Amino acid sequence: MIEPQSNAKAPVPATVYTPESSLAHPARMAREMFHDLLAARELSWRLAVRDLSAQYRQAFFGFAWALILPLANTAAWIFLSSSGVVSVGQTSLPYPVYVFVGTMLWAIFMDAVNAPLQGVTASKAMLAKINFPREAIVVSGIYQTLFNAAIKVGLLLAALLLLGINPGWNLLLFPFGLLSLVLAGTFVGLLITPVGVLYTDVGKAIPLLMQFLMYLTPVVFAMPREGVAATLFTLNPLTPLIMTARDWLTGGSPEFLGYFLAVNAVSALLLLAVWVVYRLAMPILIERMSA
Repeated sequence: MIEPQSNAKAPVPATVYTPESSLAHPARMAREMFHDLLAARELSWRLAVRDLSAQYRQAFFGFAWALILPLANTAAWIFLSSSGVVSVGQTSLPYPVYVFVGTMLWAIFMDAVNAPLQGVTASKAMLAKINFPREAIVVSGIYQTLFNAAIKVGLLLAALLLLGINPGWNLLLFPFGLLSLVLAGTFVGLLITPVGVLYTDVGKAIPLLMQFLMYLTPVVFAMPREGVAATLFTLNPLTPLIMTARDWLTGGSPEFLGYFLAVNAVSALLLLAVWVVYRLAMPILIERMSA
């Protein structure tokens, strides 16, 4: 005897909206945050694949852009240093290698900073019409940053080998340096996203502010040993991230390993905090964007 098939469908989860702040129940909010993060994994991957395909399909030079801009920046600083226009100080590596690796690492950090704001801005129409985990936009940006970083690092390793730089076993530790830059960049990017969505001036000001910050980081300048500059470089939390990642990639011995670990621990805690701010701000931002 054939049993009739049931037409009953699985119940659709109900979402109840109340005026009460989520902060009133932190444990429940934490469960919802990580539930949404898990639920966003497939959508974030689809968004990343879509955006990466569009990004490289519409560029004539494709993946080469990952190398062209850092190379141009490197060439400019080598010229300024060799001509005596700018004194960059004594570096532990040949200066072309030092600045090339530094600008590549800085480009990865900048990609992570820009990803959250660019993702939310590009998804305005979807955010206003579809209810989905907002974490998908942030995770998609991280996927894209890691993909672009993999291209940069692959090209960078090939260039280092041609220049006679052998990273040795330290290369196994370099992924931790790379992830630390993505972690710090995502924290900064997520922090400025709510304000950046409301005021486009923020997005335009980021490159200018980051350019000044780069000059206080051992990207193109050597680490000062004394004076006010040494103090500013040391207080800059990006200094141990850039220097440790560069040392691991070029076979050097990390000088700020303890500082590096401390900055990563603080960055992880701050990222959790700004994640909460992001969730609380998104309904307000979506209302403003759809008005």
